[in-house]
Amino acid sequence: MSEEVILRFDEVYFEYQHEKPILDGASFSVRKSAKITLMGQNGAGKSSLFKLITGELKPKSGQVSVTNHASIATAHQVVARDDFSLTVNEYFAKAFDEPANDLPSKIYKVMTAVNLDVPTDRRVGELSGGQQARLLLAFALIQESDILLLDEPTNNLDQAGIDRLIEFLVMYEKTVIVISHDADFLNCFTEGVIYLDIFTKKIESYVGDYYSVVEEITRRVEREQRKNAQLKRTIIDRKEKVNFFANKGGKMRKLAKKLKDETIELEEDMVDIRREDKTIRNFTIPVQDIVGKIVEINGIKVIHNHEPQIKNVDLVLRKKMHLIVTGPNGVGKSTFLRSLVSGKNENAKILDEVRAGYYSQDFSNLDFDQTVFDSLTSALIDDTDILTLRSVAAGFLIGGDLMGHKVNELSEGQKGLLSFARLVLMQPGLLVLDEPTNHVNFRHLPIIAKAVNEYQGAMIMVSHMPDFVSQIKFDEELNLEKI
Repeated sequence: MSEEVILRFDEVYFEYQHEKPILDGASFSVRKSAKITLMGQNGAGKSSLFKLITGELKPKSGQVSVTNHASIATAHQVVARDDFSLTVNEYFAKAFDEPANDLPSKIYKVMTAVNLDVPTDRRVGELSGGQQARLLLAFALIQESDILLLDEPTNNLDQAGIDRLIEFLVMYEKTVIVISHDADFLNCFTEGVIYLDIFTKKIESYVGDYYSVVEEITRRVEREQRKNAQLKRTIIDRKEKVNFFANKGGKMRKLAKKLKDETIELEEDMVDIRREDKTIRNFTIPVQDIVGKIVEINGIKVIHNHEPQIKNVDLVLRKKMHLIVTGPNGVGKSTFLRSLVSGKNENAKILDEVRAGYYSQDFSNLDFDQTVFDSLTSALIDDTDILTLRSVAAGFLIGGDLMGHKVNELSEGQKGLLSFARLVLMQPGLLVLDEPTNHVNFRHLPIIAKAVNEYQGAMIMVSHMPDFVSQIKFDEELNLEKI
């Protein structure tokens, strides 16, 4: 493998909107053809670092260098809403400043590479979440760039899609930097980790596969904790001696000053232990008091060979009934959930007076122009006060410093936590969850799974994460491929 450095950060300082430092003297380099994972807590600035690499953002000081003006392509987490009205052909055409020669051939090649099989005259907004995830990756690939940046590429992908992506990345000969919370996916191809620490604003570089690096970090933290414990005991002992000798005269007082100076040096030697991600607090989603039917499903539109078909279904959901909807990407799962919540589904209906709490995989249920505070307030029911709102928000790591920010300024992970906070405040009678693990830090997932499993209302869920699904008891499964 080439040792040539293709990307370098040298003492980079960057702050967001002149009030939120992201990087403080960050330095690292990436070799040509390397496969690197970018790690960091939610909101640490991983996506901002990608924008510094592409030049979309500029550092306040320091230097970001790309060797020989290497070309860069980014596979973003979600399709921009402005692009929903474009056809697949029109979307790919945006990848080029000038009309590309033989564009249909290029489109076919990259769609095959990511296993995306949809008509190219289909509107982007009509594609499923999994199909859009493949489209985002294909859009980056069609540019044939020297550096490929992937932001949560496994979101919305079923296992077949993830396996195909791993195969592609293992064989890919150019430089790849990936942001992901999917540990198993990362471990299959990564050869190094760049860690962005949200507290120190520094960057640390590690060599090795993902699990080895995580283990190395864990061992380092344990060593630092042991060193600090030993230093702390020594400091306590020195301070006791200082207090004792300070009350004596002459030489004893000089000794006390000497010991005090040494104690200050010891305190400075205390290692700043890495503060790993905080996890959200355990929470309960309160349920609206409803008796009787909550949802009636008489039919579902499914997609087979790109053609919609209505399949008859006879299903009624009541309180405490949990339904999981399964099937491959593109079969119509998310479309079913959206149409149900919007009231536009002629074959499935949420009964009147039922409050439906909807977690949308693309956060389309959030108003991006609202402040975080207003977004939370809009989810309140009449008898919930503002103190409760702030307490619930804090439990999801949404503090006062975020309340005045616009929703569109949040990281994708923070938008996910905001969505769950809104569900708690809403106290729904029906919970509709479309890929609720997308963008959310893996440390939070057991807590979310427990709350969802214990939810006492009716629930409908779509999820491609087996480990998450296995923690939840479902009363019914609706496999759209087999009905």
